[in-house]
Amino acid sequence: MFNKILVVTLSILFFAFVVCIGYDGKENNMVQNEELLSQAVKFHGHLGPYLVLGLRAGLFANQVLEKDPMKTEAIIETLPEPPESCFVDGVQFTTGCTMGKRNISLVEGEGLKATFKKDKKILTLTLKQEVIDEINSLPPDEEEAWENLARDLYQREIERIFEISK
Repeated sequence: MFNKILVVTLSILFFAFVVCIGYDGKENNMVQNEELLSQAVKFHGHLGPYLVLGLRAGLFANQVLEKDPMKTEAIIETLPEPPESCFVDGVQFTTGCTMGKRNISLVEGEGLKATFKKDKKILTLTLKQEVIDEINSLPPDEEEAWENLARDLYQREIERIFEISK
């Protein structure tokens, strides 16, 4: 019982930390926060491009729609298995949208598209084909190459990653 209470307490503290961590309304300042990346990797289990893409999409949605994990909805269209589905963890981690609240969903599709809705505002981010090609060109068993691309995507301008429709 004590372990269960400890886990719940730590989870709540962790979520509060993520929600409050250095966010100043500027997506690029948030992106460069290595602590956020480190915590996301702990949450997800490893560093990869799709996790980072989800982080970037979620951070940008927070900026455009003003973060509200209770009012925001995220609809992710991509392949429903790793590595593409790792994108969902990045979105959950940054936006607070969760499967438990039923305000995030994964729809099978080609490529990668994330639609965020809050009130009457809609933001759609579609991963650029050149980024998909860049990921697909990585050697499947070279973890260092995948992590290097993930770190590069973490710092890259959002407009170089996604087609943005508001």
